[in-house]
Amino acid sequence: MPATTGRAPPVPSRAGARSAKGAKGAGTARTSRAPRPRLRVVREDERPSRRDRLRSGLRRGRELRRVARAERDPLPRTVAVLLTAAFLLTGIGLVMVLSASSVSSFARYGSSFLFLKRQAVYAAIGTVVLLVTVRVPYRRWQRWALPLLVASVALLALALHPGIGTMRGGSSRWIQLGPVTIQPSEFTKLTMVVFVATILTRKWRRLDEPGHLAIPLAPVLLVVCGLIILQRDLGTTAIIALTTMIVLFAAGVRLRYLLFTGAAAAVLGWVLIIGEGYRKARLLSFWDPWKDAHNTGYQLIQSLIGLGSGGLFGVGLGASRQKWMYIPNAHTDFIFSILGEELGMLGEMVVLALFAALVYCGIRIAARVTDTFGRLLAIGIVGWLAVQTTVNLGAVTGLLPVTGVPLPFVSFGGSSLIVTLAAVGILANIGRTAATERVGREPAPARRSRPAPRATAKASAPRGSRKRAATDQARSRGAAVEAARRGHPAGTGRAGAGRGSRGSGDAAHRGTAPHRPDPPRRSAPQRAGEQPRSARPPRRQPPGGGPPGNGRRG
Repeated sequence: MPATTGRAPPVPSRAGARSAKGAKGAGTARTSRAPRPRLRVVREDERPSRRDRLRSGLRRGRELRRVARAERDPLPRTVAVLLTAAFLLTGIGLVMVLSASSVSSFARYGSSFLFLKRQAVYAAIGTVVLLVTVRVPYRRWQRWALPLLVASVALLALALHPGIGTMRGGSSRWIQLGPVTIQPSEFTKLTMVVFVATILTRKWRRLDEPGHLAIPLAPVLLVVCGLIILQRDLGTTAIIALTTMIVLFAAGVRLRYLLFTGAAAAVLGWVLIIGEGYRKARLLSFWDPWKDAHNTGYQLIQSLIGLGSGGLFGVGLGASRQKWMYIPNAHTDFIFSILGEELGMLGEMVVLALFAALVYCGIRIAARVTDTFGRLLAIGIVGWLAVQTTVNLGAVTGLLPVTGVPLPFVSFGGSSLIVTLAAVGILANIGRTAATERVGREPAPARRSRPAPRATAKASAPRGSRKRAATDQARSRGAAVEAARRGHPAGTGRAGAGRGSRGSGDAAHRGTAPHRPDPPRRSAPQRAGEQPRSARPPRRQPPGGGPPGNGRRG
């Protein structure tokens, strides 16, 4: 029985209890009542100055931007490579426009930097448009397809009007708006890609029916291509037609429909080439440019001379001889020839590698999109850029007839550069959206039956709890080592019990097997017939609770 002291515990009186309860209620009432707001008159010397307010506003803006940057999703690697290739090509284009147009610009306008300044302004506007299209969800373009198509057709018709359109080199492709000149056919390329992707998405289940496939696409394609043909621009017409065929092929349209459409388009193109005198002359000069080296084959021959003069390393940046009025349109359609002459084959391979990286990233983005419209839109943009690059390089190297198509990102031209950068922005938005949705759809990785405790705690626990867990683990290990030295196994005694309980608690929290304690260290060898220290009976304590003696009473 426990010993009693004979002293009863103190019993509180009723008056004291009531006073304590009243004091507790009064304290609760005081803390629950909200303080009244009071207005304080701020003196003139206590008010913050305009500079302080401006600094605080800037500091608050930096904090908000830092928080938004931390919460923003990381940019996928494919999109980063795509944007890097596009900006590098744009930078190379600025340098080559300055080099290729310096002589002709000084001869005509008295300044060697006129075309460079204009191209720099176009690049800045295109960069702003790219940043806007990156942030606009690409699914909105599906709703804007019809208004964009109507606007493009109206601009193409206005370019043919004698009082509005501008005639250059025998073709009416531009609209003069004060100091700004726009080319509607460049905007029509992107518009047709969006429109074709929208129509195929809406009629996805009826692509095997020729009527549903041809009724919306054929009349629109004929009207758009007809207006561009009237502007005497067969190269842009071929690019739009080939891009449409690529999107149809990617959508899974039957091959016989595509072959029939391609054969009809080839016959129509042949008729257009033969029926126009300058087109027929370009085709014949493509077959044999040396037959009329001073007239129809002059531009192609000078381009080949420039490419051959560059060699492996080139003649040096700005040291081209062909730009001295030998190659017509050296800063627009045939800028790749000047690039090959000045930078050599190595410079050409760098540019081709950047175009290949851009196309490859676009194909990867199209393969990872989760919806039909995004996939078709990405394929259309990539196909358009690839076809236009192929047509331009084929004309410069003599593999294709000369069509007057600029090289994307590199050739001089405001409308082409702005629209191309806008298309790259749409492609980047598709890639970012696809990466976000892909991460959201992937299930969480399955947990292992026996995970590493350090990695799990480090990845999931905050910084302070990680330090406390490491300290507790070090203490438990030290206690286990001390118990092993004294002869107690780690699984028994105070240290072993504490460690075993912690391991079972972690196992119950994580749903995995408990952590196995370290095996005890071996003690000194025992004599024969002697029991281990843990198995020996404890020594009897004296009645007074003093230190253990030899077992006898004092």
